[in-house]
Amino acid sequence: MRTTILWLTATLALHAQPTIAPTDEKVGEARGQNIGNYNLVQSWELGYRFHSVGGNEGKYRSDVNYGNGIRLLGSRFSMKSKEGHGSLFDEMTLSTQGLGNDPYEYANLRIAKNRLYRYDMIWRSNEYFNPALAISGGQHGMDTVHRLQDHDFTLLPQSKVRFFAGFSRALQQGPALTTTNLFDGVRGDEFALFANVHRRQNEFRFGNEIRAFGMRLNWMQVFEQYREETPLSLGAPSAGANATDRTRLTSYGSTEPYQGTTPSFRLSLFRERGERWAVNGRFTYSSGNRDFTFSEAAIGVNRFGAAQNRQIAVGGNARRPVTTGNLTLSLFPTTNLTITNHTAYHLTKMEGRSTYTEINNSTLDLTTVNFRYLGIRNISNVTDAHFQIRPWLALRGGYQFSAREIKSVEQVIIEGFPGENRSQQSNRLHAGTAGLRVKPLKTMLLAVDGELGRQDRPFYPTSEKNYEGYSARLQWRPGPFSLSALARVANNSNTTTLFAHSAKSRQYGADASWNPRDWFSLDAGYAKLHAGTVTGLGYFQAAALVTGQQSIFLSNLHSSHLGAHVSLRERIDLYAGFTLSRDAGDPNRSIGTVPAAFAAVQVFPMNFDSPLARLSVKITPKIRWNVGYQYYRYREDLLAVQNYRAHTGYTSVLWTF
Repeated sequence: MRTTILWLTATLALHAQPTIAPTDEKVGEARGQNIGNYNLVQSWELGYRFHSVGGNEGKYRSDVNYGNGIRLLGSRFSMKSKEGHGSLFDEMTLSTQGLGNDPYEYANLRIAKNRLYRYDMIWRSNEYFNPALAISGGQHGMDTVHRLQDHDFTLLPQSKVRFFAGFSRALQQGPALTTTNLFDGVRGDEFALFANVHRRQNEFRFGNEIRAFGMRLNWMQVFEQYREETPLSLGAPSAGANATDRTRLTSYGSTEPYQGTTPSFRLSLFRERGERWAVNGRFTYSSGNRDFTFSEAAIGVNRFGAAQNRQIAVGGNARRPVTTGNLTLSLFPTTNLTITNHTAYHLTKMEGRSTYTEINNSTLDLTTVNFRYLGIRNISNVTDAHFQIRPWLALRGGYQFSAREIKSVEQVIIEGFPGENRSQQSNRLHAGTAGLRVKPLKTMLLAVDGELGRQDRPFYPTSEKNYEGYSARLQWRPGPFSLSALARVANNSNTTTLFAHSAKSRQYGADASWNPRDWFSLDAGYAKLHAGTVTGLGYFQAAALVTGQQSIFLSNLHSSHLGAHVSLRERIDLYAGFTLSRDAGDPNRSIGTVPAAFAAVQVFPMNFDSPLARLSVKITPKIRWNVGYQYYRYREDLLAVQNYRAHTGYTSVLWTF
């Protein structure tokens, strides 16, 4: 639950800062230029970005990351046959965004010939920067570039028999920092290491789809290849994070290359909705194969001043077959009643030989651990019914049952004889849902839903066990005004043999828009998320296990936005707005039974504000001049070193012809 809250906090903050370029305004309907049997239309927005940052520029780069320079902010190229009878193609479109060193670049290409073929390409480049100042003193930073591309080719796209082929590639490269704890276990020291990240993945696929007798059969064969080579090294002898102790690291090197293939097969069968029933089913099987090695060598001195020379070797191969199946059956006994039953099966296995060997060259101690098998099987069945009692009133209800079983086998050596250590755990989930749809007015809809679930043996202490959730949604659209509101409540409690966990959340929100004229519109919204968790703690301190304490985390996250759009005589367009995100924490909280050092991280007070404005002026029927400005202010109480203020903006010229 705490992870979910932090993720929501970060997500709302990031959603609060949409980039102001490229412009949303268009020049107008462009007739384009006729070349032979084709009509050609182009649109180019070329501009310059600028920014200035005060405070932590690393945190700014982690959140926003827009810099200075000339950019092709956006472009679109379209070439279409005038009567749908081109020679080699009937359609060619290309759209781009952020080309020219923007941190997030995108390109999309389509080439198609009616009834013969269609080719689609998507290319993306994302620059990921994470200074990680809040973790290990900034020693877990990362500055990588992630490039992705997808190619899909369809033969006979409009026919009842279609053929597919595709290729995808993902590549991540760049420098990073990480840490390792060496010598004397938890009493050792942390040392910073340099990592040269290099990950790549390729996927080849082909398939076919057949439509006949109201049925649609689709299959796809996929071959996936992946490889990672990220060596770790120590730049120079290090005294570690704690320079006052005697632990030292003289030299260090580790490599962990691994590669594997995952051939998979997907099969789908659909029956289009008929008068009384419809069915669709999906089946997938993949057989992952992986070979891996890990080699580490560390030389240094422990906290007692004794020389250390440690080697670790891990190697093996493994298979990871995954089987899934889904079947959905829908029944329509009357025009007002719909019954749906969904059955899902999932089985994941990891099997093979993996050996961990640790050698201490100073003491000649040898430690070996072997892993053989892990299997997770889950079966679930969900039945839902929807009954339209009146045109203005509908009811829905459902029941879900799922059973999960986890098995593991570890190979052990006892007095020279091989043996096995087997373990098994299973759990069952029963859940019921109910809902109500009311439409008191033609322009108004009210929906109320609830869910109640019970699970006997959840896998994790923070998993859902005895949980319940309720929600209500309202939509109202009288003329040019639109209003939507949401209220949601979720509770979960989980008691295990170690400790108890409880999580509660309350979410409220409303969005409204008003468009009284074609040249004016206004939109606004507000949301509040109140969430809290109480979880038992178990940790080691001075080589002793500490239990009986509770960790409390509380969040009161407020977010709001307001925006106005004005168009003057179809020549000048102005947009202005702002977004605010604030987590107030809870100043009246109880710190529970944790030490005072833990109390500071039970809340996360922060503010994230971002006002913006954009002006677009039509110079000629085909040319627009645009300018925009956006301000970012981030402030948190936990680590003030991460606070920053940033001024960003752009100016551009949009030309359509």
